[in-house]
Amino acid sequence: MTLLTPDEWQVLILSLKVSGVAMVAALPVAFALAWILARWRFPGKVLIDALVHLPLVLPPVVTGWLLLIAFGTNGPLGRFFAEWLGLTFIFRWTGAALAAAVMALPLMVRAMRLSIEAVDRRLEDAARTLGAGHWHTFRTITLPLAMPGVLAGLVLGLARSIGEFGATITFASNIPGETQTLPLAIYSALQMPGAEWQVTRLAVLSILVSVIALVASEWLARRSGQGRAHHAL
Repeated sequence: MTLLTPDEWQVLILSLKVSGVAMVAALPVAFALAWILARWRFPGKVLIDALVHLPLVLPPVVTGWLLLIAFGTNGPLGRFFAEWLGLTFIFRWTGAALAAAVMALPLMVRAMRLSIEAVDRRLEDAARTLGAGHWHTFRTITLPLAMPGVLAGLVLGLARSIGEFGATITFASNIPGETQTLPLAIYSALQMPGAEWQVTRLAVLSILVSVIALVASEWLARRSGQGRAHHAL
């Protein structure tokens, strides 16, 4: 006897797979954007900042529709990925991963940006005056100090991607075994009469996964504070 039914295991594994791939794809993009927004000064920075955070305030259905236009079969990016990389997104789990990555990106960028901004620039300046190059300073000082915040952003993004619904159902549809993640499975169960117990089980499973991710994020944030205090000493 197991706690989860085969269908629930399938939904959970697919949700973790979609979220995991989304985080792998979003991590370098999120860190690069966080670095640019934290350290660079250039015209139009406010506009870039607004575009990065747009999925936070835009209705998820609109985000899914925009993804459909860009990454659909006839979309410019969709044709590029299909012809050059053999990747398709419509009605595929890859589309669910793309939608999850886009919706999680603002939270990841925000957490990473705050962590990078909190790094004491005097430590970096001191390393350079002692002869360390930019890459060596980044690898030995900046990245270790910012790492807990980067990991916290990654965990927050993972939690957000697991809960993603609106953009996914608009862009990748709700197909059992292919794109039906936890929120979509709950939505499908809600449409069936007499499936209250199934909805409850899936909702509890979703809450458990989210709570684990948030606790991990809080723990990493506390470690970030302790790490900065230790370096300051």
